[in-house]
Amino acid sequence: MSEPDKTPEHLVFVTGKLARARLEKVAGGLPPERFAWSIADAGVKVAALMTEEIIKRRVTMPEGATRIVLPGRCRANPEALSAHFGLPVERGPDEIVDLPAWLGLAGRKVDLSRHDLRIFSEIVDASKMSPDQILAKGLDLVRRGADVIDLGGLPDTPFPHLEDSVRLMKQAGLTVSVDSFSLDELARGARAGADYLLSLNEETLDLAFETDAVPVLVPMRPDDLPSLDRAIARMEKAGRPYMADPILEPIHFGFVESIVRYHETRRRWPGIEMMMGTGNLTELTEADSLGVTATLLGMCSELSVRNVLIVQVSNHTRRTVEEHDAARRVMYAAKADAALPKGYGRDLLALHDKRPFVQTPDEIALAAGEVRDPNYRIAVAEDGIHLYNRDVHRVGTDAMAFFPDLQATSDLASDGAHAFYLGAELTKAETAWRLGKRYVQDEPLDWGCAADREAQDTTAFKKAGHTRHSGPGAPPPGTRDARSVAPEADADAPETIGADAVRAGAKEQKLVCGRLVPADEG
Repeated sequence: MSEPDKTPEHLVFVTGKLARARLEKVAGGLPPERFAWSIADAGVKVAALMTEEIIKRRVTMPEGATRIVLPGRCRANPEALSAHFGLPVERGPDEIVDLPAWLGLAGRKVDLSRHDLRIFSEIVDASKMSPDQILAKGLDLVRRGADVIDLGGLPDTPFPHLEDSVRLMKQAGLTVSVDSFSLDELARGARAGADYLLSLNEETLDLAFETDAVPVLVPMRPDDLPSLDRAIARMEKAGRPYMADPILEPIHFGFVESIVRYHETRRRWPGIEMMMGTGNLTELTEADSLGVTATLLGMCSELSVRNVLIVQVSNHTRRTVEEHDAARRVMYAAKADAALPKGYGRDLLALHDKRPFVQTPDEIALAAGEVRDPNYRIAVAEDGIHLYNRDVHRVGTDAMAFFPDLQATSDLASDGAHAFYLGAELTKAETAWRLGKRYVQDEPLDWGCAADREAQDTTAFKKAGHTRHSGPGAPPPGTRDARSVAPEADADAPETIGADAVRAGAKEQKLVCGRLVPADEG
């Protein structure tokens, strides 16, 4: 039997002048038995501004190349470049420090497309809404990640339009459950076509045999687990579908004991379908709900609870659908890998980032020393906010404290739009530094699943912002202030260099006045 081919994959990283040194450093740490690599420096300063035509015209592929990797923010079309070079072309991560993980060196390839948990999202005040309003709300919840729309009935509140609401939602293709303490409302909802009924106990269980709707079984009282066992046993004997919900209780009102009941129910009934209502924790705990949700769905994953009932009443749970959707995907992937739920993306990280600072102060100083234009760059490192252009490099932790230097060294007094832009960016940078989040100039902070991400066309440059500098040295149309130099205005000769050449040319270096120079100079 022949030995498998162990020839390492030869990656070609396309980059620009300013990012090349950092890329060489990270690429040098890749395992040589898995990856050979070359760096194709297109000669332009800012890699993100490389266009498809620039790469075609200025980049040469070395012998033996197997895959081309573009910078994450490069707007060139990978498919067009693949056809040109005859090699696979992929857009890599936005930040160079994430390259090893992107290449799968973290030990797993992250796939968050799958899950095995069904989200029931309750409309708690459905009886006070019109059928059209209920449908609109239901469609929005589905768009956000819900699988079943739960119509909640209120005690002593008539719901005369229940049937019309169920039928309207079913006609729209939605899956519907009815949640009520009233047997009459449950029966009416079932006759109108509801898919699930929440909730029946051993005394009201007869209704489950009068309809095709799947019942969710609960104990007579939260602490009366034997009553739930008896209801389960009856459904098992009848061979009818159902779910069991031991009822999650709030903190200080039986929370820990209720978790024990979920564990005990799973132990007694290993293969049954179960549900957990997470709202008693997310709604009734005044804490950021994302961490609470992640913990509860971790419990669901361990216990194979594949249904959750969620509710959004409080303002602090306004993203609960998105949070449950993100958490179910992370937990599914981690369980499939028999791994901790770490290293599965940033969706469950809202306030902080695992690796917030992508450059060291020395690396930023090196980049600042290469700048030859007056436009300001902003970066964040462990030591604070860095603001620099060809004339200045300032570091601080208070956005407003930069104002005196900016007023003295620039024309901001006569350019209100640019002053506004820098103030907004510096404030965003301060927020990122204080929280330990990643900062990228001209990009919104990433709040994980706690806020919607702006959809982007990854093959097109962004339009100029409202505050585009209009004075001397203005950037060309279609670029932002920090990317003001035309992509090839100061281009150097392109160069493709391999790993061996990088290692052979490496010398001990030190930082002098913001520049990295050989150690024997200065």
